[in-house]
Amino acid sequence: MKKSKTAPSATAKSKAFPRLMITPTVLVLLVMTAYPVAYTCFYSFTNYKYPKPWKFLGLKNFVSLLTNSAFRTAIWNTVKFCILAVVFEVVIGLLLAAFVNSFGHGKKVLVVLFLLPYLLPQITVALTWKMMLSKNYGIVNQVLAFLHLPTHNFFMEVGTAFNTIVLIDVWQNVPFIFLMLYAMLQSVPDSQYEAAKMDGANAVQTFFHVTIPNIKDGILLCALLRTIDSFRLFDKVNVLTGGGPAGSTSTITQFLYNYGIKNLKFGYGSAGALLMALLVLLLSSVYIKRTIR
Repeated sequence: MKKSKTAPSATAKSKAFPRLMITPTVLVLLVMTAYPVAYTCFYSFTNYKYPKPWKFLGLKNFVSLLTNSAFRTAIWNTVKFCILAVVFEVVIGLLLAAFVNSFGHGKKVLVVLFLLPYLLPQITVALTWKMMLSKNYGIVNQVLAFLHLPTHNFFMEVGTAFNTIVLIDVWQNVPFIFLMLYAMLQSVPDSQYEAAKMDGANAVQTFFHVTIPNIKDGILLCALLRTIDSFRLFDKVNVLTGGGPAGSTSTITQFLYNYGIKNLKFGYGSAGALLMALLVLLLSSVYIKRTIR
Protein backbone atom coordinates (compact mmCIF):
# COMPACT_ATOMS: atom_id res chain seq x y z
CA MET A 1 0.00 0.00 0.00
CA LYS A 2 2.82 2.41 0.81
CA LYS A 3 4.44 1.86 -2.55
CA SER A 4 1.21 2.60 -4.41
CA LYS A 5 0.82 5.89 -2.53
CA THR A 6 4.35 7.14 -3.14
CA ALA A 7 4.47 6.21 -6.84
CA PRO A 8 2.10 8.96 -8.10
CA SER A 9 3.97 11.69 -6.21
CA ALA A 10 7.30 10.55 -7.69
CA THR A 11 5.78 10.59 -11.17
CA ALA A 12 4.36 14.06 -10.61
CA LYS A 13 7.75 15.32 -9.48
CA SER A 14 9.48 13.82 -12.51
CA LYS A 15 7.00 15.61 -14.78
CA ALA A 16 7.29 18.91 -12.93
CA PHE A 17 11.10 18.96 -13.00
CA PRO A 18 11.49 19.68 -16.78
CA ARG A 19 8.87 22.43 -16.55
CA LEU A 20 10.72 23.96 -13.64
CA MET A 21 13.97 23.90 -15.60
CA ILE A 22 12.56 25.68 -18.67
CA THR A 23 10.67 28.30 -16.65
CA PRO A 24 13.61 30.79 -16.52
CA THR A 25 14.09 30.49 -20.29
CA VAL A 26 10.38 31.02 -20.94
CA LEU A 27 10.37 34.10 -18.69
CA VAL A 28 13.39 35.56 -20.50
CA LEU A 29 11.75 34.95 -23.89
CA LEU A 30 8.54 36.61 -22.71
CA VAL A 31 10.42 39.66 -21.48
CA MET A 32 12.76 39.92 -24.48
CA THR A 33 10.29 38.96 -27.23
CA ALA A 34 6.63 39.01 -26.23
CA TYR A 35 6.77 42.35 -24.42
CA PRO A 36 8.51 44.27 -27.27
CA VAL A 37 6.07 42.80 -29.81
CA ALA A 38 3.06 43.81 -27.71
CA TYR A 39 4.64 47.23 -27.13
CA THR A 40 5.15 47.72 -30.88
CA CYS A 41 1.62 46.59 -31.73
CA PHE A 42 0.11 48.97 -29.18
CA TYR A 43 2.07 52.06 -30.24
CA SER A 44 1.45 51.37 -33.93
CA PHE A 45 -2.09 52.66 -33.31
CA THR A 46 -0.89 55.88 -31.65
CA ASN A 47 0.92 59.09 -32.62
CA TYR A 48 3.60 58.53 -29.99
CA LYS A 49 6.57 60.82 -30.52
CA TYR A 50 9.09 61.00 -27.71
CA PRO A 51 8.87 62.83 -25.30
CA LYS A 52 5.32 63.98 -26.09
CA PRO A 53 2.33 62.02 -24.71
CA TRP A 54 0.66 59.61 -27.11
CA LYS A 55 -2.83 59.79 -28.57
CA PHE A 56 -4.82 56.91 -30.05
CA LEU A 57 -5.12 57.20 -33.86
CA GLY A 58 -6.62 53.89 -34.89
CA LEU A 59 -5.50 52.88 -38.39
CA LYS A 60 -4.24 56.33 -39.45
CA ASN A 61 -0.57 55.32 -39.29
CA PHE A 62 -1.18 52.31 -41.53
CA VAL A 63 -3.23 54.34 -44.02
CA SER A 64 -0.53 57.02 -44.09
CA LEU A 65 2.16 54.44 -44.79
CA LEU A 66 0.28 52.59 -47.51
CA THR A 67 -0.59 55.85 -49.30
CA ASN A 68 2.99 57.09 -49.07
CA SER A 69 4.72 56.66 -52.45
CA ALA A 70 8.14 56.57 -50.79
CA PHE A 71 7.06 53.68 -48.56
CA ARG A 72 5.63 51.76 -51.52
CA THR A 73 8.95 52.29 -53.33
CA ALA A 74 10.77 50.98 -50.26
CA ILE A 75 8.56 47.86 -50.24
CA TRP A 76 9.26 47.22 -53.93
CA ASN A 77 13.00 47.75 -53.42
CA THR A 78 13.00 45.33 -50.49
CA VAL A 79 11.08 42.63 -52.36
CA LYS A 80 13.27 43.07 -55.45
CA PHE A 81 16.44 42.96 -53.37
CA CYS A 82 15.19 39.86 -51.52
CA ILE A 83 14.39 37.97 -54.73
CA LEU A 84 17.66 38.84 -56.47
CA ALA A 85 19.87 38.25 -53.43
CA VAL A 86 18.26 34.94 -52.44
CA VAL A 87 18.29 33.52 -55.97
CA PHE A 88 21.94 34.42 -56.60
CA GLU A 89 23.06 33.29 -53.14
CA VAL A 90 21.31 29.92 -53.33
CA VAL A 91 22.48 29.17 -56.88
CA ILE A 92 26.10 30.22 -56.28
CA GLY A 93 26.20 28.57 -52.84
CA LEU A 94 24.86 25.31 -54.29
CA LEU A 95 27.40 25.30 -57.12
CA LEU A 96 30.26 26.03 -54.72
CA ALA A 97 29.11 23.27 -52.35
CA ALA A 98 28.94 20.75 -55.18
CA PHE A 99 32.32 21.91 -56.50
CA VAL A 100 34.10 21.55 -53.14
CA ASN A 101 32.36 18.24 -52.44
CA SER A 102 33.78 16.82 -55.67
CA PHE A 103 37.37 17.36 -54.46
CA GLY A 104 39.29 14.41 -53.14
CA HIS A 105 41.80 16.45 -51.14
CA GLY A 106 42.02 20.05 -49.95
CA LYS A 107 38.35 20.38 -48.99
CA LYS A 108 39.09 21.84 -45.58
CA VAL A 109 41.26 24.61 -47.01
CA LEU A 110 38.60 25.59 -49.54
CA VAL A 111 35.84 25.57 -46.92
CA VAL A 112 37.84 27.95 -44.71
CA LEU A 113 38.62 30.29 -47.63
CA PHE A 114 35.01 30.42 -48.80
CA LEU A 115 33.76 31.13 -45.26
CA LEU A 116 35.95 34.20 -44.68
CA PRO A 117 33.50 36.84 -46.07
CA TYR A 118 30.68 35.57 -43.85
CA LEU A 119 32.83 35.89 -40.72
CA LEU A 120 33.26 39.65 -41.19
CA PRO A 121 30.84 42.12 -39.50
CA GLN A 122 28.41 43.79 -41.89
CA ILE A 123 29.70 47.29 -41.07
CA THR A 124 33.26 46.19 -41.83
CA VAL A 125 32.16 44.73 -45.15
CA ALA A 126 30.23 47.90 -46.06
CA LEU A 127 33.12 50.22 -45.23
CA THR A 128 35.63 48.04 -47.07
CA TRP A 129 33.54 48.00 -50.24
CA LYS A 130 32.89 51.72 -49.87
CA MET A 131 36.64 52.35 -50.02
CA MET A 132 37.17 49.91 -52.89
CA LEU A 133 34.39 51.47 -54.97
CA SER A 134 35.13 55.08 -54.12
CA LYS A 135 34.89 57.48 -57.07
CA ASN A 136 38.17 59.25 -56.24
CA TYR A 137 40.54 56.72 -54.68
CA GLY A 138 38.84 53.32 -55.02
CA ILE A 139 40.88 50.53 -56.53
CA VAL A 140 38.02 49.43 -58.81
CA ASN A 141 37.76 52.83 -60.52
CA GLN A 142 41.55 53.03 -60.76
CA VAL A 143 41.60 49.70 -62.60
CA LEU A 144 38.78 50.86 -64.90
CA ALA A 145 40.64 54.10 -65.65
CA PHE A 146 43.85 52.16 -66.35
CA LEU A 147 41.92 50.01 -68.86
CA HIS A 148 40.45 53.20 -70.42
CA LEU A 149 36.94 52.18 -69.33
CA PRO A 150 34.33 54.59 -67.91
CA THR A 151 34.44 55.03 -64.13
CA HIS A 152 31.37 55.23 -61.89
CA ASN A 153 30.26 56.73 -58.63
CA PHE A 154 28.78 53.35 -57.72
CA PHE A 155 26.79 54.43 -54.67
CA MET A 156 25.52 57.76 -55.97
CA GLU A 157 24.29 56.78 -59.44
CA VAL A 158 20.75 55.46 -59.82
CA GLY A 159 21.82 52.89 -62.40
CA THR A 160 24.49 51.27 -60.21
CA ALA A 161 23.65 51.84 -56.52
CA PHE A 162 21.01 49.14 -56.08
CA ASN A 163 22.90 46.48 -58.06
CA THR A 164 26.09 47.24 -56.15
CA ILE A 165 24.40 46.62 -52.80
CA VAL A 166 22.98 43.35 -54.13
CA LEU A 167 26.49 42.34 -55.24
CA ILE A 168 27.98 43.13 -51.83
CA ASP A 169 25.26 41.21 -49.99
CA VAL A 170 25.67 38.20 -52.26
CA TRP A 171 29.45 38.26 -51.75
CA GLN A 172 29.05 38.21 -47.98
CA ASN A 173 26.18 35.72 -47.59
CA VAL A 174 26.95 33.09 -50.24
CA PRO A 175 29.28 31.34 -47.70
CA PHE A 176 26.28 30.78 -45.38
CA ILE A 177 24.39 28.91 -48.10
CA PHE A 178 27.57 27.12 -49.15
CA LEU A 179 28.28 25.85 -45.63
CA MET A 180 24.74 24.56 -45.01
CA LEU A 181 24.45 22.82 -48.38
CA TYR A 182 27.98 21.42 -48.17
CA ALA A 183 27.09 19.85 -44.81
CA MET A 184 23.92 18.36 -46.32
CA LEU A 185 25.85 16.91 -49.24
CA GLN A 186 27.82 14.77 -46.79
CA SER A 187 24.63 12.81 -46.07
CA VAL A 188 24.01 11.87 -49.72
CA PRO A 189 24.77 8.12 -50.06
CA ASP A 190 27.78 7.33 -52.22
CA SER A 191 25.88 4.33 -53.57
CA GLN A 192 23.56 6.67 -55.48
CA TYR A 193 26.49 8.35 -57.22
CA GLU A 194 27.97 4.95 -58.04
CA ALA A 195 24.64 3.76 -59.45
CA ALA A 196 24.34 6.89 -61.58
CA LYS A 197 27.87 6.37 -62.87
CA MET A 198 27.10 2.76 -63.76
CA ASP A 199 24.00 3.89 -65.64
CA GLY A 200 26.16 6.19 -67.75
CA ALA A 201 25.01 9.52 -66.25
CA ASN A 202 27.38 12.45 -66.77
CA ALA A 203 28.20 15.09 -64.14
CA VAL A 204 25.31 17.38 -65.07
CA GLN A 205 22.75 14.57 -65.03
CA THR A 206 24.08 13.32 -61.69
CA PHE A 207 23.83 16.83 -60.25
CA PHE A 208 20.19 17.30 -61.26
CA HIS A 209 18.93 13.75 -60.67
CA VAL A 210 20.93 12.72 -57.59
CA THR A 211 22.39 15.72 -55.77
CA ILE A 212 19.48 18.17 -55.90
CA PRO A 213 16.69 15.66 -55.03
CA ASN A 214 18.61 14.61 -51.92
CA ILE A 215 19.08 18.15 -50.59
CA LYS A 216 16.00 19.94 -51.96
CA ASP A 217 14.56 20.42 -48.46
CA GLY A 218 17.85 21.99 -47.38
CA ILE A 219 17.76 24.34 -50.36
CA LEU A 220 14.25 25.49 -49.38
CA LEU A 221 15.38 26.00 -45.79
CA CYS A 222 18.32 28.12 -46.91
CA ALA A 223 16.04 30.18 -49.13
CA LEU A 224 13.62 30.71 -46.23
CA LEU A 225 16.34 31.81 -43.80
CA ARG A 226 17.90 34.19 -46.30
CA THR A 227 14.49 35.61 -47.26
CA ILE A 228 13.76 36.52 -43.65
CA ASP A 229 17.23 37.97 -43.16
CA SER A 230 17.20 39.93 -46.43
CA PHE A 231 14.04 41.76 -45.39
CA ARG A 232 15.97 43.18 -42.44
CA LEU A 233 18.62 44.74 -44.67
CA PHE A 234 19.70 48.00 -43.06
CA ASP A 235 23.40 48.24 -42.20
CA LYS A 236 24.76 48.18 -45.72
CA VAL A 237 22.18 50.61 -47.09
CA ASN A 238 22.56 53.00 -44.17
CA VAL A 239 26.34 53.09 -44.44
CA LEU A 240 26.69 53.11 -48.22
CA THR A 241 23.77 55.14 -49.60
CA GLY A 242 21.39 56.14 -46.80
CA GLY A 243 18.52 55.09 -49.09
CA GLY A 244 19.58 57.24 -52.03
CA PRO A 245 20.09 58.24 -54.71
CA ALA A 246 16.49 59.34 -55.29
CA GLY A 247 15.22 56.50 -53.10
CA SER A 248 16.58 53.83 -55.46
CA THR A 249 18.11 51.85 -52.58
CA SER A 250 15.57 52.71 -49.88
CA THR A 251 14.40 49.58 -48.07
CA ILE A 252 11.59 49.22 -45.53
CA THR A 253 14.00 49.36 -42.60
CA GLN A 254 15.85 52.38 -44.03
CA PHE A 255 12.54 54.19 -44.64
CA LEU A 256 11.37 53.50 -41.08
CA TYR A 257 14.68 54.76 -39.73
CA ASN A 258 14.62 57.97 -41.82
CA TYR A 259 10.97 58.87 -41.31
CA GLY A 260 10.20 57.21 -37.98
CA ILE A 261 12.96 56.34 -35.53
CA LYS A 262 15.32 59.14 -36.60
CA ASN A 263 12.59 61.71 -35.91
CA LEU A 264 11.49 59.90 -32.72
CA LYS A 265 8.10 59.09 -34.29
CA PHE A 266 7.83 55.71 -32.60
CA GLY A 267 4.13 55.29 -33.39
CA TYR A 268 4.73 55.73 -37.11
CA GLY A 269 7.80 53.51 -37.00
CA SER A 270 5.96 50.80 -35.06
CA ALA A 271 3.20 50.69 -37.69
CA GLY A 272 5.79 50.24 -40.42
CA ALA A 273 7.56 47.50 -38.46
CA LEU A 274 4.27 45.65 -38.05
CA LEU A 275 3.56 45.86 -41.78
CA MET A 276 7.05 44.54 -42.53
CA ALA A 277 6.55 41.62 -40.14
CA LEU A 278 3.25 40.73 -41.83
CA LEU A 279 4.89 40.89 -45.27
CA VAL A 280 7.74 38.61 -44.14
CA LEU A 281 5.21 36.20 -42.65
CA LEU A 282 3.26 36.16 -45.90
CA LEU A 283 6.32 35.40 -48.03
CA SER A 284 7.67 32.88 -45.55
CA SER A 285 4.39 30.97 -45.58
CA VAL A 286 5.04 30.09 -49.23
CA TYR A 287 8.27 28.28 -48.28
CA ILE A 288 6.68 26.68 -45.21
CA LYS A 289 3.74 25.29 -47.22
CA ARG A 290 6.14 23.96 -49.87
CA THR A 291 8.26 22.26 -47.20
CA ILE A 292 5.22 20.67 -45.54
CA ARG A 293 4.03 19.28 -48.87
